[in-house]
Amino acid sequence: MEQFQSVLLNVWREACQHIEIDQSTEAITRLLLTDVPLAQLLVRRINRERSCLDTVALGLPDRLYQEAEARTECSPAQMRQLLAWCDRGEVGYGAHVEARRSPWGVGVPAAIDAAVLVLPIGGPRSSGGVLVFVGQPDRRFTTRHMALAEALKEPFSAALANDLQLRELTTLREAAEAQKQSLLTRMGRTSLADAIVGEESGLKGVIERVDAVASSDLPVLIFGETGTGKELVARTVHKRSPRAEGPILRVNCGAIPPELIDSELFGHERGAFTGALETRRGWFERADGGTLFLDEIGEMPPAAQVRLLRVLQDGWLERIGGSHPIHVDVRVVAATHRDLPRMITEGGFREDLWYRISVFPIVLPPLRERVADVPALANHFAHRAAVRFGLPPLEPTPDDIRLLTDYHWPGNIRELAAVIDRAAILGNGERLEVSQALGTSAIRSASPKDEQEANTARQAVPTFPTLDHAVRAHIEAALAVTKGRIEGRHGVAALLKVNPHTLRARMRKLGINWKRFR
Repeated sequence: MEQFQSVLLNVWREACQHIEIDQSTEAITRLLLTDVPLAQLLVRRINRERSCLDTVALGLPDRLYQEAEARTECSPAQMRQLLAWCDRGEVGYGAHVEARRSPWGVGVPAAIDAAVLVLPIGGPRSSGGVLVFVGQPDRRFTTRHMALAEALKEPFSAALANDLQLRELTTLREAAEAQKQSLLTRMGRTSLADAIVGEESGLKGVIERVDAVASSDLPVLIFGETGTGKELVARTVHKRSPRAEGPILRVNCGAIPPELIDSELFGHERGAFTGALETRRGWFERADGGTLFLDEIGEMPPAAQVRLLRVLQDGWLERIGGSHPIHVDVRVVAATHRDLPRMITEGGFREDLWYRISVFPIVLPPLRERVADVPALANHFAHRAAVRFGLPPLEPTPDDIRLLTDYHWPGNIRELAAVIDRAAILGNGERLEVSQALGTSAIRSASPKDEQEANTARQAVPTFPTLDHAVRAHIEAALAVTKGRIEGRHGVAALLKVNPHTLRARMRKLGINWKRFR
């Protein structure tokens, strides 16, 4: 009995020590050889979807029956009998040749003709299977062997369940990897790492400030024109900070309706307002332990600025409809292209919030002030366009670079990326059509002489009033004739042959005061 307990202890140790079920099965089988006349030990999983049994582990892969079939197909009737036998938890024993008609006989590969001992293992049918003991030639299993096999049900059931979870995780990981690669291809990137072009040149000062503030938890305010890469700098601050393992979430404050911004930022409780069917965690709670990037913070309504100030001061917030404060540990990185000091003087932005978020400002230069980075940026976006559109590798020519560096780039890096994408498509994979991609945009960067010639050409074209101006003058002339009368036989509606209601709506839109014609 003591020896029996020692064997079980070693079996459990091996079952828990190995991740792969084939490794634990082989180790356990070799432990049992001194007590059980084994020629082979098989672990087989019941696959209900395909109506078959799959061999997932061989105890002695270098010995007898190593060529045992990996899969045994079952008829619907056989599968029903096997599942019913597993539910009863019975033990099957005998020569396989004599057990063809038994419920558990289908669990033994057809190539085996020795004495077998079959046990159901696993819990639910979806993760269940059978454990097949194959005896040595001219040897039979005793009652003691059956008792030992019964005791092995639990460790092998645990090993089989772990193997199922491992397979499911592997499948999910492979699916996630495939989805990531598909997303990277659509984005025109080869990795999730954000590339910072110009880190050692035009953005050197910016990166130095990022490195200086990244290790702290100070709020950061990023200034820059639209398209200069403010989000990329915010993500760099996060990745180089101690919070790099936490989440970084982006909120566009200008894209959230004023009546929903409290719910988006701070969350709400179920039933807090009409349509609140469930409790919702806000962006601050979801970014707990990480960084929250508040893009276009200058667009935030004044009421939300007050509640944001409290979170920045002490880290506490309350959901809409909630009665208990919630503490969050979030670093805030804000960004804007607007003149916040001027907004403060005009009453559009709170002064106390300004002092709270502008502890460490970072100013991004526009692309026209870092022209030296244009060639590297053009090459970067050309490579990205080739990956995204499935084109051969493309590089801008010296003439392309000259055109790009001469351009003023009012849309900054975002506009440059769009131009290179357009040039790659227009070039049909053979070259970059930069001159054609710039199109009329190049007129903005023309020389003063070219601009003067363009103005002269525009002045030579005769001017016309707008359509609204012409319609307004036509209606006012009709009102003068009818002395301000709109409806009736002698009204404007009858004169112009339009519906009176349509006419009134058009007059309101054009700002026509019909009373002054009476």
